[in-house]
Amino acid sequence: MTKILFKELSYKIQGAFFEVYKNLGNSHKEIVYHKALVHELENNGFKVDDQKRINVNYKGKYVGVYVPDIIVDDAILLELKCKPRLIPNDVKQFWQYLRGSDYKLGYLVNFGSAGKVEYIRRVYDKARK
Repeated sequence: MTKILFKELSYKIQGAFFEVYKNLGNSHKEIVYHKALVHELENNGFKVDDQKRINVNYKGKYVGVYVPDIIVDDAILLELKCKPRLIPNDVKQFWQYLRGSDYKLGYLVNFGSAGKVEYIRRVYDKARK
């Protein structure tokens, strides 16, 4: 049986997505959802790093900086969007962000979809050395 990475933490974070969406719907700018989600996560006892700077390495060499929207409990990377729908390029970009970091788990969360909060959970682990 496959072990789910950060199962309990993931479940609680997903609950925060739904709580924010339930209260705000889908008609605000991304920054509103960002601030609301940070507030919701902190109120639920999570350690939240808001726009933490992360070094990007290429073959062991520092090549730049990536600033993800939110890091939760030093374990899970969150990238937020507010669009009518996610497109393949959004998913590809998110994958590259996760791949370029030291985090094993990330969520791409879209608060702009009509009638729902949309999220993609990705694990990047096995390919790392």
